[in-house]
Amino acid sequence: MTALTAKVAEEAPPPAPPHPRRRGIELALLAGAVLIVLLGYTCVGLAVRGTAPADVSRHAAGLGLAALLAHLAVRLRAPYADPLLLPIAVLLNGLGLVLIQRLDLAGPQSRPGAGGQLVWSWLGLGLFVAAVLLLRDHRALQRYAYLSVAAALLLMLVPVFFPATNGAHIWIRAGGLSFQPGEFAKVLLAVFFAAYLAANRTALALTGRRVWWFRLLPGRVLAPILTIWLISVGLLVLERDLGTSLLFFGLFVVMLFVATGRIGWIAIGLVLAGLGAFAVGTLEPHVHGRVQDWLDPFASIAAGRGPGQLAQSLFAFGEGGALGTGLGAGHSLLIGFAAKSDFILATAGEELGLAGLTAILLLYALLVARGFRAGLALRDPFGRLLATGLATIIALQVFVIAGGVTGLIPLTGMAMPFLAQGGSSVVTNWLIVALLVRVSDSARRPVPAGPESGGTP
Repeated sequence: MTALTAKVAEEAPPPAPPHPRRRGIELALLAGAVLIVLLGYTCVGLAVRGTAPADVSRHAAGLGLAALLAHLAVRLRAPYADPLLLPIAVLLNGLGLVLIQRLDLAGPQSRPGAGGQLVWSWLGLGLFVAAVLLLRDHRALQRYAYLSVAAALLLMLVPVFFPATNGAHIWIRAGGLSFQPGEFAKVLLAVFFAAYLAANRTALALTGRRVWWFRLLPGRVLAPILTIWLISVGLLVLERDLGTSLLFFGLFVVMLFVATGRIGWIAIGLVLAGLGAFAVGTLEPHVHGRVQDWLDPFASIAAGRGPGQLAQSLFAFGEGGALGTGLGAGHSLLIGFAAKSDFILATAGEELGLAGLTAILLLYALLVARGFRAGLALRDPFGRLLATGLATIIALQVFVIAGGVTGLIPLTGMAMPFLAQGGSSVVTNWLIVALLVRVSDSARRPVPAGPESGGTP
């Protein structure tokens, strides 16, 4: 009997390696993120007022409690989720609060923004917790593809009937409250694109007529999604929100490329984007003015009108140098009304320098990379496309905004994810992180051993 037992033990397959959940690592990184934010908040108070802020303990308790609740939700419902996603989001959101608070102290106290942004951040974290707890499987979203696109188009249509703000019809204002519905529309469109492309991936990849070196997609497959994209972009052009139009176009092209594997879509997308940008930049006065400012940001100085926003942003980057002037020691408020929103990256560049700005951009790059990694590890096409689309939204926003404030491309008027002031933006970005957490949990979760899987994770 002993020999038989030993023989069976030798022939049995080795046990599958353990799958670490890494929730302890996530908790430690969250503690480090909260500590960095509180250190920055204290440095701002010391630099501007000469004393540490009196409410630093309240901010520590509020941010720490919100981060802890989010961590507990992930530990309970998504134990195998990527341990870097939540800490990166908390750190970026916290740094945004520090920079907005710094600009509040330098500007008129009648228009503070840090308090409202803190409330929106708590709402965003609350939405994150609700999404992680209630959404057990990301594949459930695939059933609501057409409901998502209908809601997205409705959200983009409503602001047309409200007065323009800074030249664009993108806000819904009622009393003292404002809401930017296009922020939520981008997530809904990502769900629709992922569901539709996943359902038609075979027809997209294997059918179509070949013209020279490029294979055209069949009209019956491409027409519905192309129609939805054209309607959404047309509404955004009507609203003169070219930044979000560029974002939706890039999202459409990237997801179509991932679904088909045809590199030609990237080339076609670049050509169409260039033609569209040239046409709108030439014919639309509001956009044409931004293009002229981009081509010669110092023209207003030569004309005696003083520096514009882009010129002030470039001066701020130059003043920051390699290590920055220090938190609270810069003059980024001279940029004007958009210092807390469109140009908040200029404040980071001036007061944290090239080193701090590089660290912030690397945090964004790491967040996007972990989103792509979660998508690549999934087996279901919908989840793969959804993770790719959500990560692409963040990547395109960072590129468009950072390129605009540094003079690489014309300004588009978008909000830097987590960093800039904007309630709709921060809430939407927390929803994106929640979906990425859910997708990464499915990607890293071990596959149960069985006759079909053979015990292989």
